[in-house]
Amino acid sequence: MNDCISPTAPDPVFEQPWHAQAFALTVHLNETGCFTWGQWVARFSAMLARHGLSKELNGGDDYFAAWLETLEAILAEDGAAVPEEIETTRSEWENAYLVTPHGAPVSLLED
Repeated sequence: MNDCISPTAPDPVFEQPWHAQAFALTVHLNETGCFTWGQWVARFSAMLARHGLSKELNGGDDYFAAWLETLEAILAEDGAAVPEEIETTRSEWENAYLVTPHGAPVSLLED
């Protein structure tokens, strides 16, 4: 067998698609100058500490919930995202995924 060909597919880097989307959005906002990576690291580190270092934040939902909370806080402080709008959007997404059949793509419902 050729050593360059893996007999199994590699594990996904992100456990959930929304983890990858939150990561990509953060990188994009950093690259467009919304905040420096140093600012991000300081804020995210503080958020992880608040969430409790005793938890195993291994890149799953807990980790990315803290990631998203950090991003929302930075954008709210900058005025780029109003907390009420964040909550409304979160609620709309929750309602959308609750009515979406399993395995189907989730999208926001049109009014």
